[in-house]
Amino acid sequence: MEIKLKQPRVSYKVSNQGFTLVELLIGMVVSLLAIGAIYSTFLSQHRSYHDQEETAAMQQNLRAAMYYMQREIRMAGCDPLNTGNFGITAANANSITFTEDINDGTVGNPPDGTLQAGENITYSRNNGNLVRSVGGGGNQLVAQNIDALDFVYLNASSVVLNPGGGNVTAGSENQIRSVEITIVARTGRSLTPTNDNNTYVNQQGTTILAPPNDNLSRRRLTTVIKCRNLGI
Repeated sequence: MEIKLKQPRVSYKVSNQGFTLVELLIGMVVSLLAIGAIYSTFLSQHRSYHDQEETAAMQQNLRAAMYYMQREIRMAGCDPLNTGNFGITAANANSITFTEDINDGTVGNPPDGTLQAGENITYSRNNGNLVRSVGGGGNQLVAQNIDALDFVYLNASSVVLNPGGGNVTAGSENQIRSVEITIVARTGRSLTPTNDNNTYVNQQGTTILAPPNDNLSRRRLTTVIKCRNLGI
């Protein structure tokens, strides 16, 4: 005799009720909080990245400006033919003019002992920028966002020839043996939440930039150049 077992009937009830309005609101609030936290982190990182980029650009700008001046001023008074016609011709607190005999007017040719237009160089600050002019010509941009450019001139005994930030007396330029340069550069936009109320001084303690009282970030760089061609 065959016995058939009756299979139990299992009932599956599928709810099609969905989410309630309260559940949807809670989900939306949680999602908005998460998105807000993510955006806040992204914004903070983005701002930090741009601040670091701005600061790096300022520091690179400052180092490049000092490098170019240091390289050329060290050659001030270059006079291979010993004519005595080359040297520092104007030594001011905020600018310097010097001559050097490096060719005969054509790049690559040997010096000829006469002053050519390209051998008369001036560094100065103009409209917030460090500029270079050659032979009395127009200004060539060297570095932007320069708030202070200061020159201190010293003789063979390291005595300052322009104490207090003045200019070297005309006719005394031949006593200069080294030049101390101080540059203060700034960022192109505000970075700090507080005012910059620092007073910037050179190595001699002379103020070269009063407190700016703004939100820009600044760096100061100083170097001393031994003018090896002067006093030979």
